Amino acid sequence: MSLGLPDSILGVAIPVIQREWGIELSTAGLISMVSISGGIIYSFLSGYITEKIGTSRITFISILMTSLALFGFSVAPSFAWLLLLAVPLGVGGGAVDASLNHYVALHFRAHHMNWLHSFWGIGATLGPLIMSRALEQSGSWQPGARTIAFLQLFMATLILLSLPIWRKHQALVQPQGVPAEGKKETKGSPGVFKLPGIVYALLTMLLYCGVEVGLGLWGSSYLVHVRNFSIEGAASWIAMYYGGITAGRFLSGIISFRLSNVRMIRMGIIIALAGILILLMPLPDALLGLALVLVGLGLSPVFPAMIHEVPARFGREASRKVIGFQMGFAYVGSAYLPPLLGVILQNTGLVLLPFILLGFLTAMFAASERLTCLVRRRISDIDQDLSLQ
Repeated sequence: MSLGLPDSILGVAIPVIQREWGIELSTAGLISMVSISGGIIYSFLSGYITEKIGTSRITFISILMTSLALFGFSVAPSFAWLLLLAVPLGVGGGAVDASLNHYVALHFRAHHMNWLHSFWGIGATLGPLIMSRALEQSGSWQPGARTIAFLQLFMATLILLSLPIWRKHQALVQPQGVPAEGKKETKGSPGVFKLPGIVYALLTMLLYCGVEVGLGLWGSSYLVHVRNFSIEGAASWIAMYYGGITAGRFLSGIISFRLSNVRMIRMGIIIALAGILILLMPLPDALLGLALVLVGLGLSPVFPAMIHEVPARFGREASRKVIGFQMGFAYVGSAYLPPLLGVILQNTGLVLLPFILLGFLTAMFAASERLTCLVRRRISDIDQDLSLQ
């Protein structure tokens, strides 16, 4: 929830910042780019940092960092200060994202991972509601940033008070052969890019975020300009698309008791493909809107399952660094693929949006299936070697 709260407020605040301070929309968009870039940098370094400091301390420090950054936002006297404060905001978010994903992947079950990500959706839903309320009452975005800063500070305090529980849990679940947090990993462990199939895992994460964020960013414009939806109707369906992702992750947590992560990923991509294909058809508005919800439901299990499956695919010892790199590529996909998609659509027409997303999903499916084949082949080779011994 702490990660989701700041993630979604910039989209609401940027138009108001633009109006209040008289800056161009593209200039205001730099806040988001700087923030996401901070998350990218931390994600690639997270494996090294977390093994020295530990997940619990990283979580506390990061949430506190985002709280202080948002307090700074609420009193910032100029746009330059917002760009400066966007760095700790992004680094703090990236730290929570990478560290908690690794901890849950290593120590908890698949349904816990799905529910962890669904609570991100709750935070991402509450953020705009809080900001909208602040705008109604004060006409400014800064009181909204201050309210969320207080909420972040409250959650940081809870994490601080829970540190003894983290240590107790770590002692109970620390697996054999895995270095405890705060200690270096075994020397001679392979580099991330030497792991079989890692390129396909990173490509899947990159394309996933390109589809999720790309549809969220440009889906409303497609509905309005290509399918003749009203602006309000299109906005409502995009909100329901994100609602489909959040609700789908709650449901995925239940379904994961019966289905493996690999099957959840495969089933999710196929459902999302079906939703995009329906979006291409000449159907009534309600069915086109429901197609967006179907895409959201399909996408919902992919990200959590990809993260949770890392220890099984690449080994527990390498999982911290692999998850850090996966999160880094996810941030790259979120930050750069949607703007690139916007440039393409501007020059070719919004009508191509579903076709491009269909291509992304097809490539994602191919990369995911190739990764599954490589992992199965490696496990089969290991079993064969053991039988020979």
